[in-house]
Amino acid sequence: MRGAMISYENVEKALASLAEVKAFAPEVGIVLGTGLGGLAQRIETEGSLSYDDVDGFPRSTVEGHASRLSWGTLSGRRVVAMEGRFHAYEGYSMEQITLPIWVMKALGVETLVVSNAAGGMNPLYRSGDLVIIEDHINLMGLNPLIGSNDDRLGPRFPDMIEPYNQELQELAEAAALKRGVKAHRGVYVAVTGPNLETRAEYRFLRTIGADLVGMSTVPEVIAAVHAGIRVLGISCVTDLCLPDALEPVDIDHIIATANAAEPRMCDLVCDVLQAMS
Repeated sequence: MRGAMISYENVEKALASLAEVKAFAPEVGIVLGTGLGGLAQRIETEGSLSYDDVDGFPRSTVEGHASRLSWGTLSGRRVVAMEGRFHAYEGYSMEQITLPIWVMKALGVETLVVSNAAGGMNPLYRSGDLVIIEDHINLMGLNPLIGSNDDRLGPRFPDMIEPYNQELQELAEAAALKRGVKAHRGVYVAVTGPNLETRAEYRFLRTIGADLVGMSTVPEVIAAVHAGIRVLGISCVTDLCLPDALEPVDIDHIIATANAAEPRMCDLVCDVLQAMS
């Protein structure tokens, strides 16, 4: 699964399928993970394309992910949106998971918005809360930059001192305050999944400084930092992962919680896009 780092040639192959998007010149890329799927309905769409029609893009197997690339205008910004992402637990390589990020950079994207559903390990969190990601921990045992580096894509040793842009975090926090939406800041830890964690693992993850745990996002953010794209990440807390009060996971409840939080997350993203420089 480690494989080689994405090649410039593979990016160019994908771009050959996206001439219309390149002409549109998007400035913002959005990964419509759990909690942001409804944002697609707010985009003044100019066009869309199935992942099947983009060279190198796999198909998302996660229920509810449309497996489609759409582009258009949102809050006055030209955006390109992934309706569905790829995960390591689906059997995809790091190259497949992150190819769309380098493709977005080649299309002209300078800002990336990513969302996810996550388990909340911070005792101050409640189910349905939004969390602005301020940092992350990669425990996937995988990294999309392993392999020969192509300087046309980014530097060999990208600095991860600020993977999530501070200005965008502040804009999201201000938007939440203005709307009266509870939005914490927190550290996200990525694991491969697909099983959820044991009580001992939750204790360990909390001990090393994580507030949230999930199975996505970090590979995409590493690729974005490598490509020189600034990132805003927002999580929706869909279940509480407190080891001494742990309850069996109800997937229907998790989906319902994410759906209930979706309008608030979409509002925040729209406000940030409108306010950002």
